[in-house]
Amino acid sequence: MDMTSLPVLLAFASLLLGIVAVVIFAYVVVPKRRRRANAAAAEPPAPVAEPTPPPAEEPPPPAPTKRSGKIKQHSLFVIFNQPDVTTDERLTEWLRGKGAHYDALKKVFLIDGQQASNPITVANAFPPGEMPDLLQGETHEPIRGVSLLVKPPLHKRRNQQMHVYVELAKEMNETFSGKMLDADREPASESTYAQIIG
Repeated sequence: MDMTSLPVLLAFASLLLGIVAVVIFAYVVVPKRRRRANAAAAEPPAPVAEPTPPPAEEPPPPAPTKRSGKIKQHSLFVIFNQPDVTTDERLTEWLRGKGAHYDALKKVFLIDGQQASNPITVANAFPPGEMPDLLQGETHEPIRGVSLLVKPPLHKRRNQQMHVYVELAKEMNETFSGKMLDADREPASESTYAQIIG
């Protein structure tokens, strides 16, 4: 054996040992779940037998009225029975009595309640949802109803604003002899208020 073939042979052997080391390393590092998933994907699916139709069952009971998931905003609507100029005047006085202030950008009224950081919004219940600045004497066609909006608290122990919100809605409904509707435009009830308060 000559002197040049020995280094070539050693280089080839070290290259071969390096490849074996990489294969062993990859085998140890690859999680078992991945190998199982690959093995399951490689197997052909088992033939599926014709399923027999299950016997007819009673339909499931209707879902409870409680909403699932996070609610981004509570909505209650007060639709006035006889909207006219006097209704607008009464609404103006009611807003003034609650310390409402007008947001000129959104064209809605805000009532601070217990948490000024999460005010109660009073908007027009009918599109486009904008209200004139009644406190400054702006007028337009009579307002036919208002929507009361508030964001729910992040923590249940901070729901004082929800109590204020429900009381304002009830008071407005009584003051204007209106029709109180929930977010789904269904008549609001005590369970609706209980759900809002939490």
